[in-house]
Amino acid sequence: MASRIGFLLLILMFSGCSIVDPLVYKLPKQQGNITDYKDIDKLEMGMNKAQVKFIMGTPMAVDSFNRDRWVYAYTYKSAKGDWTRNTMVLLFEEGRLNKIEGTPVMQRKEDEQVTGQS
Repeated sequence: MASRIGFLLLILMFSGCSIVDPLVYKLPKQQGNITDYKDIDKLEMGMNKAQVKFIMGTPMAVDSFNRDRWVYAYTYKSAKGDWTRNTMVLLFEEGRLNKIEGTPVMQRKEDEQVTGQS
């Protein structure tokens, strides 16, 4: 009888491992290109692709149907499981930087002071 109760307790303990899972620390994960205003401020309209790549690094994706569209994507998953996603697109026309869409991951220091973030 005691061995059956012990066996049932053992099964209940192992089935309860999913309850303990949120208590286990998980490492934050970041993937992609970290884009920063200090890099974006260096960009100038009319730069060629080599100059842009030197400043920004290799893009995460280049549209296979439109080689003049570079995508810099970034994802971050915190230890708590919260997701942050940012996408920045650089558009070229005739091999020269023409337009920047999206927002960088990192904010300017003056933006942080205005919004109260650190």
